[in-house]
Amino acid sequence: MTGRKMKVAVVASAALLATSAVPTSAHHSFGAVFDATKPVTLTGTVTKVEIMNPHGWIYIDVKQPDGTVKNWAIETNTPQQLASRGLKKNSIPIGLELVVQAYRSKDGSNTANGNIIRFPDGRDFSVGSLSADAPNEKSGGGPPPPPY
Repeated sequence: MTGRKMKVAVVASAALLATSAVPTSAHHSFGAVFDATKPVTLTGTVTKVEIMNPHGWIYIDVKQPDGTVKNWAIETNTPQQLASRGLKKNSIPIGLELVVQAYRSKDGSNTANGNIIRFPDGRDFSVGSLSADAPNEKSGGGPPPPPY
């Protein structure tokens, strides 16, 4: 192997090793983060929408019984799955009030895995996960409890 080829091989090997050490954004199963036994219904105003891989996020401000407001992060399916169901980023404008049926995170934070979102005009959209361990409207996940 010539000196030039050796340099190329060393640089390529170093680059390959360096990229394998960099952590990547992990895709998780539903059950690793969310609790199927803790459904929740949230009514809130959209503050932010992120439609990106591997999951999208809808952020809503939810007014609590004591009058305070908590921001919730609602995980959705992939952009491709949402688009195939007719839902795109511009479908959910900031300031829109949504009713979200979801499942709470295991860590107790204001994070949930969305199942169904209901628009003010009554349209429902499935935003839930296709993960085998995720409850959804077809799996008999059951209706969430009364609004939070």
